[in-house]
Amino acid sequence: MKDVSFEIAAGEAVGIIGRNGAGKSTLLKVLSRITEPTSGRVELFGRVASLLEVGTGFHPELTGRENIYLNGAILGMRKVEIKKKFDEIVAFSEVEQFIDTPVKHYSSGMYVRLAFAVAAHLEPEILIVDEVLSVGDARFQRKCLGQMSAIAKEGRTVLFVSHNMSAVSRLCERAILLGDGGIQDQGPVDEVVGSYLSSAFTSEAIRVWTDDATAPGDEIVRLRQLRVHDQAGVTRDTLDIRRPVGIEMEYEVLTPGHVLVPNLHFYNDDGVCAFILHDFGSEWRHRTREAGTYRSIAWVPGNFLSEGTLRVGGAITTYLPLKVHFYRRDAVAFQVIDTMEGDSARGDFAGRLPGVVRPVFDWTTTRRADGKELATNRPSNS
Repeated sequence: MKDVSFEIAAGEAVGIIGRNGAGKSTLLKVLSRITEPTSGRVELFGRVASLLEVGTGFHPELTGRENIYLNGAILGMRKVEIKKKFDEIVAFSEVEQFIDTPVKHYSSGMYVRLAFAVAAHLEPEILIVDEVLSVGDARFQRKCLGQMSAIAKEGRTVLFVSHNMSAVSRLCERAILLGDGGIQDQGPVDEVVGSYLSSAFTSEAIRVWTDDATAPGDEIVRLRQLRVHDQAGVTRDTLDIRRPVGIEMEYEVLTPGHVLVPNLHFYNDDGVCAFILHDFGSEWRHRTREAGTYRSIAWVPGNFLSEGTLRVGGAITTYLPLKVHFYRRDAVAFQVIDTMEGDSARGDFAGRLPGVVRPVFDWTTTRRADGKELATNRPSNS
């Protein structure tokens, strides 16, 4: 690392992001005083707790109980302070049954659960957490994110390294992007995450076929381009969950006289088909096409997609009789980011929200009073 300079104020939650080998873990080791810098200096004001690698800070021959007290002592806490938090730590870690077992017999997941519980509950002024949480199961990761969010809201400082951009966006207000051992960008988390994802996925938001030999299709129609863009028409790899997403398909009709239906297939991170869109608009539904180049755009409304990566496949079909002229799965991809600003389906919830879509629907709440039946508001048919 070289020429890395930044300041983090008390109470900030800051994400450290970047590709493998960018210097993230090295930076955290320097900040945690594990690795001494060859030049420059680090100024820390407050008690620091770090969770960097499985096993860091634990003595393998000691039991879980003994390691809790050891870690507390390293943090500068008195025994009475540690004892006050002990039951809370054990309950959070979910290793009650093995708390008096030497930790060398723990699985990596148990190790991480206890280590995070200790680091998060012994009230450090600065909490430093590396990607080590990925060792734990999904449910425990959600608990950890919730706990770190609570720590940040209490006015303590959190430094969080992760490859999960959705988690970084939810937890952090600011982010620092590292690359080749230096700072490439720093600022509001949405801007820095967007910059990082754009640099990582630039080629995935648009796909172009200019050669007839490789363009998907047949003698009737061929695909020329698929593109993901925002409302301004700008090609985007990352989009705010609250904003509409345009998927644009450009295709060339080679043989006139056919009714053609463009369709798009959306797949999430798990390979699950979230939904399929067909162009059944009245203008072209039963109308044959002349030869020429066409552009069809489908708009997915804001507050509908779930966060994460969406991969989109494109196809054109004739239905009477049925014929698929081409289908190119996973042709383009984009990232949906859900922030913590409170006006998406997430609201004030900081944990992981499952589901292939994440719509915002209307709610009505009424209060029963004086034993009377409450009126029910019903939506219109529109």
